[in-house]
Amino acid sequence: MSQTVNFSVRMDSALKQQCESLYNELGMNLTTAINVFLRQSLRYGGFPFAVRLSEAERDLSYTTPNKESLAAMRETENMKKEPDNYKGYDDVHAMMKELW
Repeated sequence: MSQTVNFSVRMDSALKQQCESLYNELGMNLTTAINVFLRQSLRYGGFPFAVRLSEAERDLSYTTPNKESLAAMRETENMKKEPDNYKGYDDVHAMMKELW
């Protein structure tokens, strides 16, 4: 028979009460539920379910264009609307020569 140890976890009291009620309905106590989770974790080699943020919870700020990018996007839109106001090139070599 394997040896057991005490394991202490700090958690929000309301969360603990809600989980105790849930697992009670399933016919087990919180200790048994935690043991099930840990055993499943070993079987799966990690969390036994997907651990990820929902799209609403994710920080998408890295996908938001910065000021310079927004200005370039606006300029591109203006170029499409009013192409006569911008210089165009028929030859990429001529354009590169002018840029460098």
